[in-house]
Amino acid sequence: MEVPKFIASYWTLAGDVVPLGNPDQEASSHGLTERVEVAAKAGYCGIGLMRSDLLKILRKHSYSEIKSILTDHEMRYLELEFLVGWMGDSNEHDESEVVLSDMLNAAERLGVRHLKVGPDMGAREWPMDRMIERFFGLCDRAKRVGTSISLELMPWSNIRDLKTAIAVVSGAGCKNGGILLDIWHIARGGIEYSEVSQIPAGLINYVEINDADKNVQGTLLEDTLDNRKFCGEGHLDLSGFFGALTVQGYKGPIGIEILSKVQRKRPFADVAHDAIRTARREFDKTRGV
Repeated sequence: MEVPKFIASYWTLAGDVVPLGNPDQEASSHGLTERVEVAAKAGYCGIGLMRSDLLKILRKHSYSEIKSILTDHEMRYLELEFLVGWMGDSNEHDESEVVLSDMLNAAERLGVRHLKVGPDMGAREWPMDRMIERFFGLCDRAKRVGTSISLELMPWSNIRDLKTAIAVVSGAGCKNGGILLDIWHIARGGIEYSEVSQIPAGLINYVEINDADKNVQGTLLEDTLDNRKFCGEGHLDLSGFFGALTVQGYKGPIGIEILSKVQRKRPFADVAHDAIRTARREFDKTRGV
């Protein structure tokens, strides 16, 4: 596996925010330029933005200014998150359409690599043909603005295993639609790395790494939002994960996603540097460097 291009996820650069809080709580207090400068200095090739954060940024910067900031600091990749509700009905679906519209507009103007979308967080079991049809619709609209869709499987949701994720993505049959593999969700979902290595070629659109304690702290949701660790500082088998990706053939960028109540209280620049430093260290171990 070649040395990956690392993307700093929104949470890794956001600072002291409240995940899943109201928009003002979820949006970073740090300006875009400041965050991009930190990312560039640390060695990232891209960053992630949350929709709530993007709307706040747009109060200060135009799309052209945002694009210039990214280009000036050689940020090759930009990701936007997070869309849910696209499987649902009525008000839920209407709300997701508002979010999706904002994300697609930004994707067209900023050259976004992918939009992160989630499954049904309430674990409602929607028919497979419905999920495939809706996912196809997301990919089709994303294609029109030059971006892709990354579907993230999560252990507490209705897409908690690779079999289901593969069925949705392969059923839609869109080249710009794929699976998002986060090592945390893979491990907490009890998915073997041998399964990862056997994912059909072309179905993985994006990968994220971090680390975690051996045992879940609180609920799965609490654990994922508050207790993630830097790579190599927990009990996840990163070498095994990298090895599985090598066998599978994934060669795209890798996001570093640190959601941690401890790290949120530290200077965000220190967190950004530590996150990529530890990720590189663990990747080098895999390569025998």
